[in-house]
Amino acid sequence: MNIATLPKVLLHDHLDGGLRPRTVIELASEYGYTQLPSTDEAELASWFNRGAKRNDLVLYLETFAHTVGVMQDKDAIERVSYECAVDLAADGVVYAEVRMAPELCTEKGLTLDEVVEAILAGFRRGAEGTDLTIYLICSAMRTAARSHEIAELAVRWRDAGCVGFDIAGAEAGYPPTRHLDAFQYVQRENFHTTIHAGEAFGLPSIWEAVQFCGAERLGHGVRIVDDITGPEGEEKLGRLAAFVRDRRIPLELCPTSNVGTGICASIAEHPIGMLRRLRFRVTLNTDNRLMSATSMTFEMEQLRDAFGWGIDDFEWLTINGMKSAFAPFPDRLKIINGVIKPRYAMARAGAL
Repeated sequence: MNIATLPKVLLHDHLDGGLRPRTVIELASEYGYTQLPSTDEAELASWFNRGAKRNDLVLYLETFAHTVGVMQDKDAIERVSYECAVDLAADGVVYAEVRMAPELCTEKGLTLDEVVEAILAGFRRGAEGTDLTIYLICSAMRTAARSHEIAELAVRWRDAGCVGFDIAGAEAGYPPTRHLDAFQYVQRENFHTTIHAGEAFGLPSIWEAVQFCGAERLGHGVRIVDDITGPEGEEKLGRLAAFVRDRRIPLELCPTSNVGTGICASIAEHPIGMLRRLRFRVTLNTDNRLMSATSMTFEMEQLRDAFGWGIDDFEWLTINGMKSAFAPFPDRLKIINGVIKPRYAMARAGAL
């Protein structure tokens, strides 16, 4: 089984967490950003990765100051988005929803709409001629107060490449209900929401995201395991965990990222193994490819090595991801039946 050639679906990936180190350096030079800790490509890549391994979500988020710092001009944003699509396609990703907080790219005067326009232009150009279908999710920063404005932005671009709304950033102390008006607006517009919840903070964050804000998917959601007790094979689900499983609410799990932020000590100890066994709607994601030095291929290889997962597990994960996507239902079916299943059949036959 050549994992690199398997088709993959990615639902949780941050645009500002996936830049190429060389691009960060070149954009900093081109646009006069002088705060980089290093202008050596290998050193900078290592610096970002070290920053992601400090066992603290807030410290982890500090590394984004530099990627966002070079994403304040339309051409820079389009380049980053173009390279994102190129890199995902090269990794075998056939469907991706990449998220970005447009409000972070307005320090030089770009409007929110100009930021989204540049991102989508880059995505289109990067995906052209590949098997990749790529969309944008507009994130609002949960530590700021522009969520309703970002929700309106996401809805405004819904027919041009934006498929959902999200809130991101430091979780503790910033519950989803602080942005309830934004989520209710999105619901009234018949649009889609995924919410960062249950990463650094536990069950109350997941409960609010699902029961107050109407989250269709949980960004991370890994702390749902706090509501599961008992020894292996005899697990008992609490009411919230049972609700999430019964309703098939997708968990956007990001194992390598979670190890870096201290949620678990190793991939082998990551709850994805238990959650897969208990048949939660598990999806596999990268979160931040630069900070975590990861890719979808790498994530799958880690699970193969830690849990002995094989082609059946990866097909299950990939179809889970596509079922959970915000693309229109006919498009989801087309990719499952026209791309994912045939390619996994080819892989089983040794033809891929």
